[in-house]
Amino acid sequence: MQLSLTDLRLFVAVAELANLTRAAARCHLSLPAVSQRVRAMEQQAGCRLLEREARGVRMTAAGEAFARHARVMLLESDALGATLDAFAGGLQGHVTVLANTTAVTELMPAVLARFLASHPDVSVSLEEQANHEIARAVREGRADLGVVAGEVDLDGLCWTHFATDQLVLVTARGHHLADHAQIRYADVVDLPTVGLHADSTLQAFLRGRIAAMGRAQTRPRAQVNGFEAVCLMVEADVGVAIVPASVAQRYGAGMQIAIVPLADAWAARPRYVVVREAPRPGYLDDLVAAIAVGQPASR
Repeated sequence: MQLSLTDLRLFVAVAELANLTRAAARCHLSLPAVSQRVRAMEQQAGCRLLEREARGVRMTAAGEAFARHARVMLLESDALGATLDAFAGGLQGHVTVLANTTAVTELMPAVLARFLASHPDVSVSLEEQANHEIARAVREGRADLGVVAGEVDLDGLCWTHFATDQLVLVTARGHHLADHAQIRYADVVDLPTVGLHADSTLQAFLRGRIAAMGRAQTRPRAQVNGFEAVCLMVEADVGVAIVPASVAQRYGAGMQIAIVPLADAWAARPRYVVVREAPRPGYLDDLVAAIAVGQPASR
């Protein structure tokens, strides 16, 4: 199909407003021009995209699919424009980084700050994703670099193992589990817990472990947006929590919380930085090295 961005924006407007007249006003087009463009899109598609009704229009199944893909294409177009604007402003490169919860909150901010200071002509975007989605996105070229942990399919990727992400239980100092030398996750899943927001990769991972045990999923007693808030809730004995050991050690130094290692083998998760096995710009290899050693590696 040969479609312009104007066509795509128009169809998205029609889908959202369910009215050709309002869509015409949003897109600054006349109603006859909108009707003509919609008919042309339907002719190219070879099927009806809209059902005309007395008070507006309704998407057909094909129309819903068309609108969904049109939104994605418009987002990609906007991203391309932003990237090219950055290059026009003097940038020499951009790196799209995907990482799991721990890397986004604990590792990447300091690493990226130092990396960007030593690479002033490079920009970086950082987004949290699930481990399996990170690997897939890098493999498919939707991201330049990923930081993952645990059992992840790394086939077709160039990877570097740089650390182990050890998960631990944190409790209030007076909790009945605080003095345990270690504990299995199965022994704590039924206790009141504190967790990150439901979409975080760590919470998704823990839900997967609960499902693997055949246990019922329970909602955390409290869900917050950062590890510091998690530890503060634990200190107040709202519940127990599973966090990376580095997090527990950082906040445990100033809080009344106890750290109990998890005895489960899966609690020790290897961490990898991954890129595609294709020729890469030098600054991307610099960022890989910066992550692997915890400090920037300038060329």
